[in-house]
Amino acid sequence: MNWNQLLSGKRFGMEEYHERKHERTDFQRDYDRLIFSSPFRRLQNKTQVFPLPGSIFVHNRLTHSLEVSCVGRSLGNNVAKGLMQRHPEDGSVNFPEIGSIVSAACLAHDMGNPPFGHSGERAISAYFLEGNGKKHAETVTAEGGRWDDFVHFEGNANAMRLLTHQFVGRRKGGFALTYSTLAAIVKYPYPSGEAGKKGKFGFFQSEEESYVRIANELGIHHEANNQEKYVRYPLVYLVEAADDICYQIMDIEDACKLRILTSEETIGLLLGFFEGERHEHIARIMKMVDDTNEQIAYLRSCIIGLLVDECSRVFLENEEGLLDGSYHTPLIEQIDPHARQAYATCSDTACRKIYKAKEVLDIELAGYHIFSHLIDILTEAVMNQSHAYSKLLLQRIPDQYDTNAPTTYGKIQCVLDYISGMTDVYALDLYRKITGMSLPAV
Repeated sequence: MNWNQLLSGKRFGMEEYHERKHERTDFQRDYDRLIFSSPFRRLQNKTQVFPLPGSIFVHNRLTHSLEVSCVGRSLGNNVAKGLMQRHPEDGSVNFPEIGSIVSAACLAHDMGNPPFGHSGERAISAYFLEGNGKKHAETVTAEGGRWDDFVHFEGNANAMRLLTHQFVGRRKGGFALTYSTLAAIVKYPYPSGEAGKKGKFGFFQSEEESYVRIANELGIHHEANNQEKYVRYPLVYLVEAADDICYQIMDIEDACKLRILTSEETIGLLLGFFEGERHEHIARIMKMVDDTNEQIAYLRSCIIGLLVDECSRVFLENEEGLLDGSYHTPLIEQIDPHARQAYATCSDTACRKIYKAKEVLDIELAGYHIFSHLIDILTEAVMNQSHAYSKLLLQRIPDQYDTNAPTTYGKIQCVLDYISGMTDVYALDLYRKITGMSLPAV
């Protein structure tokens, strides 16, 4: 792969349309287009890890995505500066735009995630793997549909669909983002049949042709030993690193606010990223204020700065492997050994104390039940549209979703498009109304 081809401003779905020149670059316009979109705004009412706040504010999908985008921009700018110094002869390459590409991709990286956090993804998969959805497997497969798309439902693949699919009445190319921004979102560039034990993949059957177009345009090649998989687009590693940096540190901070972790535990975990004189300097500066939240915020900023510099260094040191597809490791796993151990300690603490906390488990249990019921009743409606109740229920589905898709695969996708776009509040409200638990005021 080569940088000149990888950094393309061509827009997906608008290849033949030549727009007038703008002061903003195509990549900066990607960022703005995402910020002002309805799916992005809806992230404010989608769970990140903890239930949406009452009196204590914790991160939701929107605040998380904004923070990841900020960190991604810093990573991209660092890498751009390093590449321009390394390749001064390549003046025509869009190196200065790497920060804009990465920050836009970071904004969009969670847009395909359903409500109720990762439990929403697991609930959808469980419905088709273990629940009532199993009965559609034979029909979907017989019609040529890919059943693994449903039993391994993946928010990353759903983001690719949301951004590129032409929904009913909408324009060709979906968001019509640049090829480079779209490629930077796809962390797992292969279909669901290659998902493996982790169940991760990058595009549904319905968007596979779209990804192939993107890969061909940017010169992304297949893995040497597997023609079903593509190598990762290099900037994906920066988007992934920005996400890794943010969710780990912010989950620790949120857990402290919710008193799942004590202030002493939190400060100890965060100070663990530093050693020697740097540790002493940070501890001394931190003690200049008495407010615990301010101390933790200072530590957080120091850690993010450290990890951004480390991940940028790892990326630049492995440029050759990133371009030829031989490098495969997340950048966060190759940082300085001391910082890597501190990060691993935070991960272990999160698994033991945060992700198994009562508040987190409660939202997961509720998500499973709500999702199972909504998928079940809406799927039955699109499959049996002549039934009286189905006719009423289908009126709740917006026109942009194709309830008249000709295949079972398409009908199920229509339901999942609708449900995955819901906020936590909307999904709960719809569940209460269709089960008769809540009625409009009379």
